[in-house]
Amino acid sequence: MHEMSLAEGIIQLLEGQAKAQDFQRVKQVWLSIGELAGVEVEALDFCLEVVSRDTLADGARFHFVRQPGEGWCLACSQQVAIHARFDACPLCGKHQVQVTGGDEMRVSELEVE
Repeated sequence: MHEMSLAEGIIQLLEGQAKAQDFQRVKQVWLSIGELAGVEVEALDFCLEVVSRDTLADGARFHFVRQPGEGWCLACSQQVAIHARFDACPLCGKHQVQVTGGDEMRVSELEVE
């Protein structure tokens, strides 16, 4: 369950930003999570609830914005939507698709006080 370490990393990032930007509390966090990032959103939500206790994010609301997976098919030279790594190209059926998006996770927005 790597979501626990992801949640701890998010809280560390928030604490670092609190020091750098001088805020005391996090009210809401928007996380952008790619479809190909390998993150179980329900597990991450649970882990964030656990690791945020007694931190500046205690009681914060976490929003999860899913980003679609994208790839470039080397066989047909087209940008295509993919839902898993190593998916075949939906246009030509070849398995020569390089992931070009949807494999990242980042904090996209914060509401603080």
